[in-house]
Amino acid sequence: MMIQLLEPLDDLPYDLLLLADPSREIIDSYIRNSRVYVALIGNVRVGVYVLMPLEDNKAEVKNIAVHETWQGRGLGKQLLTDAAIKARELGFRTLVIGTGNSSVAQLYLYQRSGFEITAIRKDFFIQHYPEPIYENGIQCKHMIMLEMPL
Repeated sequence: MMIQLLEPLDDLPYDLLLLADPSREIIDSYIRNSRVYVALIGNVRVGVYVLMPLEDNKAEVKNIAVHETWQGRGLGKQLLTDAAIKARELGFRTLVIGTGNSSVAQLYLYQRSGFEITAIRKDFFIQHYPEPIYENGIQCKHMIMLEMPL
């Protein structure tokens, strides 16, 4: 697998981005201020992550997704590792990521990758998304924020 930075004129992989965030409007709100990295196997885009600078020498992984066909093969872990490397190379000291309270597999992956829970944004998904979101039979209501020192 090869991970590369998308150039500004490249087509955004909305098919992948929408796997992690069901709102194209919200994706568009952060994508302009971010770096988009795609994972390729051959010529096929199999994964993506979006790295956005924050204040205080922090960067946030705003979106991370692996195509359903390629899930369960360790690609998500490789994307997270690459995001940490790229963030460190860009001079950031902390990597931030957020996920829904119902995203059980993601919470597991992020904590196993060295992230620790630092905050909960109560009712984030209720306030920012017009339709209820359900995962694993649980309504996604709260954003769980995690951080990892670089």
